[in-house]
Amino acid sequence: MNGVALEEMFETYLEEARNVPFIGWNFEYLTKTGRMVEAPVKWNYYNIVLPYLLKAETMLDMGTGGGEVLSRFPSLPQNTFATEQYKPNVAVARERLEPLGVKVFEIQEEEPPFNSNLPFDNKFFDLIINRHEAYYPGELMRILKSEGIFITQQVGSINALSLRQFLTDKDETTANWNLQSAVEELKSAGFNILEQQEDIQFYRFYDVGAVAYFMKAIPWIIGDFTIDKYKGRLWELHIQIQENGFYDTPLHRFIVVAQKGSSI
Repeated sequence: MNGVALEEMFETYLEEARNVPFIGWNFEYLTKTGRMVEAPVKWNYYNIVLPYLLKAETMLDMGTGGGEVLSRFPSLPQNTFATEQYKPNVAVARERLEPLGVKVFEIQEEEPPFNSNLPFDNKFFDLIINRHEAYYPGELMRILKSEGIFITQQVGSINALSLRQFLTDKDETTANWNLQSAVEELKSAGFNILEQQEDIQFYRFYDVGAVAYFMKAIPWIIGDFTIDKYKGRLWELHIQIQENGFYDTPLHRFIVVAQKGSSI
């Protein structure tokens, strides 16, 4: 590809990333065409949750996004609730989940500790599930019934680290958020750990437009990210992808199944 064509393709990718909206919590715009691939982790969130969901009478999905994952479970408990903090997702989640009998609560974004004051009664839930949402162990203990179950899949602190470092052009210090730190925190709050797994795989991007769209959709990866502000670094990444065919960055996930003690 000559220099003119290379620049034209770059501008086309960025313009597309600017204009295509990100709705709910759904990357199918990239994944359906294979422009972005997530390597699979060692477990399946759906299959871990399902046995507990089938036994539950009251259930909460924390950080439901657009309700994409929750809506795929069969036979939700009669009393199923969901929370969502990211305002653009709330209407999407309600449209998808309310016909299924799920009440969606909009939670105001707050300073840490996140989700420390949820609008539910003490000892209300048999099951709380959480996929990539912040949580406060003390509040989980308050709203879970005795022997209630908490299942969380989390994004670890080295997630997309090399991409963050490339775009910011600096080495970043990372938080210590991983399986060990999460397990220790839950144990300290009084949970018994039933299951735990951690895996580091990779995201693969096949064009710079996919990277720009990904970064636009998840603004907390780089707090000041805009396509225009980071255009110079995106150009460097565009050249690298043209030379190598793709760009990989770490995907860091861990999952914990925890149970509230029977005497609490």
